[in-house]
Amino acid sequence: MLELSFQDPDKLVQVTHALSTRARVDMLRLLSTRNMNVVEIAETLKLPVSTVANNVKVLEAAKLINTELLPASRGAMKVCSRNYDDIHIAFNVEKTIPKGALLSYEMEMPIGHYSDCEVHPTCGIANADGMIVREDEPASFYHPKHIGAQIIWLRKGYLEYLLPMEIPAEARIDALELSMELCSEAPNYDNNWPSDITLWINGIEIGTWTSPGDFGDRRGKLSPAWWPDGSTQYGLLKTWRIDRNGASLDMQKISDITVGDLKLMQRPNIRLRLGVKSDAVHQGGMNLFGRQFGDYEQDIVVKVYYAAG
Repeated sequence: MLELSFQDPDKLVQVTHALSTRARVDMLRLLSTRNMNVVEIAETLKLPVSTVANNVKVLEAAKLINTELLPASRGAMKVCSRNYDDIHIAFNVEKTIPKGALLSYEMEMPIGHYSDCEVHPTCGIANADGMIVREDEPASFYHPKHIGAQIIWLRKGYLEYLLPMEIPAEARIDALELSMELCSEAPNYDNNWPSDITLWINGIEIGTWTSPGDFGDRRGKLSPAWWPDGSTQYGLLKTWRIDRNGASLDMQKISDITVGDLKLMQRPNIRLRLGVKSDAVHQGGMNLFGRQFGDYEQDIVVKVYYAAG
């Protein structure tokens, strides 16, 4: 559920603007059943593809939907998925939160703020101005400058983050969501380069996503001018959710691990690990994108949904 109030007027205006036309409301209704590409939405609503594409941009800017480019028979297609089932607008910001009310805690962790790592070449770290450390030197990943990373790549190993969780001690956690932009890591780039990228939370393996490739067939929307054309350009935005029914990736169930298994309330932080296992079937590496690289202006976004105690 998305919580809105006068305490964040910019977000309130952005979301209400996104909901101000019948076409965008109809698009959200369609996405309640399944993910759809722009052409499918246009055909169903009998609207021009250009009209749907413009409305998708508005919904995406308001973070009501996620989009990702997937390979198609001719080029790529933009596939849309809905982020929320409910939106709650609180007009009385002084109102006491009732017991059992559903709330959310959200934070964004810069990709360079990892607390631990194990890295094997090919590997490197860069920001919007240039390379931060020398390529293919795993020891350089411990250099203090790594906190400024905007893109990180490695062929094998992992990155680990400690994410603060500031919610009341008496709260009941219902779900944990994490989203990040990822792709494989090939020499230069290769759109057909599968890699098994695994997520762990508090030491528990949540599941593995097989990235289809290391994408460089076009420049990333946020690629800085100095970044060469023949290198990795963008990834896919992946959303992991662990709730009381199990774990899912982009709304597709991947395991029976529940949010209760993670024991989130027994520690002051969330330990997140992303990596490619040494025994993975597809050891195709990993690229992780920050706010100034790739297609999505975000780092690692963490959302905790909980009920007030």
